[in-house]
Amino acid sequence: MLRLASGTFSPSCRYCVEKLTTRHASQRLSQKPLLPANSRTASSLLQSTHLTRHRAQLTCQYSTLARPNLRNLSSPTNRIVQSQQRSMSVLSKLRPLLKIRYWILGAGIGGGYSAKVTYESWKDKVPDMSWLGEYLPDADTVSKFIPNVDTDKYRKFLLKLKKSIPELPESPDMATLKGYLPDADRMKDWSPDVTMDDFSSVFNEDNSITTGVITAMKVNAEGSEEESAKKMSDKERLQKIQEEFLQEQLKYQRQLERLEKENKELRKQIMLKGDKAVYKRRTKKSLIDMYSEVLDELSEYDSSYNTQDELPRVVVVGDQSAGKTSVLEMVAQARIFPRGAGEMMTRAPVKVTLSEGPHHIAMFKDSDREFDLTKESELEALRREVEIRMKASVRPGQTVSMETIAMSVKGPGLQRMVLVDLPGIISTETQGMASATKESIKMMCEHYMSNPNAIILCIQDGSVDAERSNVTDLVSHMDPQGKRTIFVLTKVDLAEKNITNPRRIKQILEGKLFPMKALGYFAVVTGRGNKDDSIDTIRGYEEEFFRTSQLFRSGVLKASQMTTQNLSFAVSDCFWKMVKASVEQQADTYKAARFNLETEWKNNYPSLRQLDRDELFEKGKGEILDEVMNLSQVTPKQWEEALWAKLWDQAAEHVIENIYLPAAQTESAGHFNTTVDIKLKQWADQQLPKKSVLVGWETLQEELKGLMDRGKDAQNHDDIFDHLKEAVIKEATRKHRWQGEAANSLRVIQLNALEDRSIAEKSQWDSAIKFMESTLQDKLFETESKINKMSGPGWVGRWFKWQYQSQDQAKCAATKTELEKIVALDEKHPPYLAMDETTTVRKNLEAQGVDVDNDFIKMTWHEVYRRHFLKQALVRANECRRGFYYYQRGITDTDLECHDIVLFWRIQKMLQCTSNALRQQIMNTEARRLEKEVKHMLEGLGEDPQKKLGLLQGRRVTLAEELKKVRGIQEKLEEFIEALRKEK
Repeated sequence: MLRLASGTFSPSCRYCVEKLTTRHASQRLSQKPLLPANSRTASSLLQSTHLTRHRAQLTCQYSTLARPNLRNLSSPTNRIVQSQQRSMSVLSKLRPLLKIRYWILGAGIGGGYSAKVTYESWKDKVPDMSWLGEYLPDADTVSKFIPNVDTDKYRKFLLKLKKSIPELPESPDMATLKGYLPDADRMKDWSPDVTMDDFSSVFNEDNSITTGVITAMKVNAEGSEEESAKKMSDKERLQKIQEEFLQEQLKYQRQLERLEKENKELRKQIMLKGDKAVYKRRTKKSLIDMYSEVLDELSEYDSSYNTQDELPRVVVVGDQSAGKTSVLEMVAQARIFPRGAGEMMTRAPVKVTLSEGPHHIAMFKDSDREFDLTKESELEALRREVEIRMKASVRPGQTVSMETIAMSVKGPGLQRMVLVDLPGIISTETQGMASATKESIKMMCEHYMSNPNAIILCIQDGSVDAERSNVTDLVSHMDPQGKRTIFVLTKVDLAEKNITNPRRIKQILEGKLFPMKALGYFAVVTGRGNKDDSIDTIRGYEEEFFRTSQLFRSGVLKASQMTTQNLSFAVSDCFWKMVKASVEQQADTYKAARFNLETEWKNNYPSLRQLDRDELFEKGKGEILDEVMNLSQVTPKQWEEALWAKLWDQAAEHVIENIYLPAAQTESAGHFNTTVDIKLKQWADQQLPKKSVLVGWETLQEELKGLMDRGKDAQNHDDIFDHLKEAVIKEATRKHRWQGEAANSLRVIQLNALEDRSIAEKSQWDSAIKFMESTLQDKLFETESKINKMSGPGWVGRWFKWQYQSQDQAKCAATKTELEKIVALDEKHPPYLAMDETTTVRKNLEAQGVDVDNDFIKMTWHEVYRRHFLKQALVRANECRRGFYYYQRGITDTDLECHDIVLFWRIQKMLQCTSNALRQQIMNTEARRLEKEVKHMLEGLGEDPQKKLGLLQGRRVTLAEELKKVRGIQEKLEEFIEALRKEK
């Protein structure tokens, strides 16, 4: 305790010395052993030395307060219970006495409880002085020094020691001190319990006495000189106390900043220590990063399903150019946002996740690039990227956007929290802004502030008149009680220069000027007006301003309300309190939502897996590629048959109408063959190759569609992919192009096939006859159907089916009858009707009352003669079955006319050669090219969410999507809650 007596402590620890002295005195009065040195011991020492009179009175009351002995108060109640058991009459006689005792008992219990509450209240008001344990001596040392010291004697000892020592120089050494200090015998007369050996604690290791000894003696001497203190006026004492208080606050602030800086460096070294992989494995994700991921998941879920989460985040709102972004940059310790001279720079919400890390870096949510915030070039690149993303998020014709830009900032000493910077509130829409910009910004701010757990960081420009504020009314409307609002007054340096009445700033920071309430009020300085200043420069300017500010010295500003560092601590503390209070409720909400969605899935799709849109697309992509691959399983025979049928279907009309029928009208076989050769060559040179390529692509497309449609009839067919398959086939049809050299190759093959007139085998002859008969029968059927349609129903249909002829059909039927008579009279009638024959037919019809013209007769004749010719050709084909022997030996003087059989053989051979060539191109080249194109097409669709949204639709898809998102949100919330509990 000699260290206390000698005053080893500096002036900043005076309060601790006083508390220690007061506590010791109270222990002596209550006859209890001396407790270890703490805040209560210091309080007892304060009473004996009379350093602070009002605190001594308070401590005296506290130390002499006795608790009532509640154990004796219960005995009357026991006697009453026993008397009640004896007799009711005795109870009635003792009733008045019992009432008095109840009063006494109640008063005793109430007094005891009140005393306990008062004791706890006083104890809570005593500051936590546990940090003094590193500086104060322990109980054993104190007991050894003054085991039974009297406080009055101890005080007299200090006064005598002070008066016996003249003024000493600053930090005298041992030799100098010997000339001033009294000898040991004289000091022992003052206190017989003190030995000279105990004075060793007065000196330092280098033989110099500490200045705390002199200071302590001066303090005790000042306490005893009450007359000189009374002469000092109250105003002077108040000014002196305020000055000392300001100096102590500034000293404490500097010491705190130094400790924070040292702590920041130490934490950085710890995080950098060791192998990076070990550190990464040990730390995993930080708590704030986990929370930020939850907010990102909720943001995507909210935008998709029109819901809103209620998890906390710090929403930064304020008027335009009030300094919102600058405050956020000071909190993030980096100038990360674009800068503008009075113009709107923030055009979209920017979510910034602050967390602690060894390196000061920033990165966007959807990018792996890390921006080094210690380099100006990287800062410039980051600001440029933010500006590009903001402009890209704004739709044409708009000024602001609701699309959130998410980024994270890590660095040593950063406070962990999530902030959202919103566009500044404007009063007027200027030139170049959209018409609804003002209302859009207001609605955006209201949307973010409507979250009941959002912390509103209200930014107010201190350099402008308070009456011009727009944000305060909006904030007071969204949070009338101010339970989640923190008010920040920016540009206080400009306000101090311009303002004439400092009381207005005081009213603002006390919440008495604006019609709004807040949890806390802060004053900050975020710049000197130079946009190129660094954060360290701005912070130094801010600290220097508040250190010399008249607003601070005059009491307008409090130390706890100043600097962005204090603001950052307060916002982070409020943020995490709000998180801890609301996160579990949000987790329960999404747990219930997950249960409801899973129940709906089990009831509607019990046998299907829960696949979201991306997973379903991958499954459908696999099925489509498998079906494209199945093209290689089609046999060559199947390809050639399909191609042959498709080719003849496209070429039949041209062969019959433009080649066969005109050639058949010639008078001899020579003319027939000449006409056929000419027309076949023209066809093969101009139309046939391109038509064949088109037929090949159509056949490939139909085969692919057939493979995809093959599974529709299956019992377990999933129609969710039908729309996707149709879109793929349609897009493949539009984009696929056949090889350019294919048409030239086909032209050579086709010309060679058509020039071959020789039929070597009887089977080929019979095949050509069969091909010719099937073709002519098809054409005959088409012709008869057309004639029946022109002439209307016959007598069977009219009598038994109640069908009727129209007037034109009746004319056509009468004309057909007359023309059939001409054909019957001359089976070898030429294809053209002579003029006299036309007149005869018309006259005969007029005689029957049918009025027709020559054109009508010729039109009817074309179909009648066509039918007659096809029938005659079928007869000749049948007769030529036995003509192969004559053809093979070149016998021409027969009644058989088989030159048309050779024509159909040449066409049949050309179709076979073309089909074979197309089949080879499909199997060797085009099918593989199509597979690659479909695969590339599916990859493109997979990268376009909007197209996937249109191709995969239905409640099954949306339910799986919502279920996946809710499940992911709940799992992340539970993981975060578990990590939060471990941190506690």
